[in-house]
Amino acid sequence: MSKENINVIEYLVCCVGAFAKRFALTNRQAYQYLHRYQGLQFLMDFYDVEHTQSIDDAVEDCAIICRRHGGTLTI
Repeated sequence: MSKENINVIEYLVCCVGAFAKRFALTNRQAYQYLHRYQGLQFLMDFYDVEHTQSIDDAVEDCAIICRRHGGTLTI
């Protein structure tokens, strides 16, 4: 596995954990929510930009994307 792929995976794990903490979810619940409402896909598609911002910004961006795709969690 390339170093870039490892970096992306580590970033996704960190974002899922931060999302879980922010919304009082388990990591599994956060992962399932982000997967279902396209938050993870957003992070992967825009990793080049998102990873240069804070994790809090990434969590907020994911929440916005998820709401646009039917999610109900709010910040």
